[in-house]
Amino acid sequence: MRRTACLFVSVMLLVTAHSQAPADTLHYPEETHFRNLQQLTFGGDNAEAYWSYDGKALVFQRTSRKDGLPCDQIFIGRVPKVGEAFQYKMISSGKGRTTCAFITKDNKHVVYASTHKAGDECPPTPDRAKYGNKYIWPIYSSYDIFITDTGGKQTKQLTNTPGYDAEATLSADGRKMIFTSTRNGDLDLYVMDLKTGKIKQVTNTLGYDGGAWFSPDGKQIIWRASRPKTEEEVKEYKDLLKEGLVAPTKMEVWVANADGSGANQITNLGQANWAPNFTKDGRIIFCSNHEYKRGFPFNMYLVNKDGSGLEKISRDKGFDAFPMFSPDGKKIVFCSNRNNGGTHDTNIFIADWVK
Repeated sequence: MRRTACLFVSVMLLVTAHSQAPADTLHYPEETHFRNLQQLTFGGDNAEAYWSYDGKALVFQRTSRKDGLPCDQIFIGRVPKVGEAFQYKMISSGKGRTTCAFITKDNKHVVYASTHKAGDECPPTPDRAKYGNKYIWPIYSSYDIFITDTGGKQTKQLTNTPGYDAEATLSADGRKMIFTSTRNGDLDLYVMDLKTGKIKQVTNTLGYDGGAWFSPDGKQIIWRASRPKTEEEVKEYKDLLKEGLVAPTKMEVWVANADGSGANQITNLGQANWAPNFTKDGRIIFCSNHEYKRGFPFNMYLVNKDGSGLEKISRDKGFDAFPMFSPDGKKIVFCSNRNNGGTHDTNIFIADWVK
């Protein structure tokens, strides 16, 4: 969640913590689309790893209490060659909580959301017992979006509106940023022109619209959305949102034109379908727990734009999510709790993509 889908990680770490730990496996035999699978991080909670435009670097968020990181901070590192260690450095301030980072077109700057202007400490997590132990996410109103250089200096604030601003990604030409905001009272998608700062709202239907991406040609957007329909669902959604919370258990994948017109629901699988992205050949990759009534595991799937041709591509018994293809489409990066020695760690993996 987290995110990206940004806020999903915190919830799913809780989910997998209550599941039976799978046997350590790096590459499952059924994962025929992966070749030369390589684990980049070892320990902690590492998530939302996304490629730079030149395919040479990854930016991601990381929590590791043993390393003095009680909540997510943003890191960047060069993609290693096979057999080399992944070296990375923190570029966020180390204050507050951060999420949803993305490298800019010049490969010299990073956009991400942070709560640091509201305080140095990690913002409090909600007491889920108060809400019947439901899986809920905090939508911190202190989140704003910032841009910094890859050295962590010269940080500039991009959003400054009361309410939640986060979950930003950029268009292929690097000119536009799509993000989620509560500035109009609901969780909707907005597009900012990075040169002018002009912002346009592109969704306006009640529900959580988040984790959005542009298509490679910039003509479409894809995202995950909840659509409460019954009176009870609408009331629960609005009541939670008033408290800065959302329940992310019912979401589907949607596609629309870049201006928000022509919105079309792609999946109708039930439960949580999220972290969608476009493949180089025009299909959609996303994550889902729809096969499992208990809410886990989470696997990655391919589907055509018309919702046909559903194909499961990961076979981990825990958590596989946040897929993104390299700019040339030859590699995939994702995050998983496979091969973690029986812990609850989530790590970053890259592989050659086999069609």
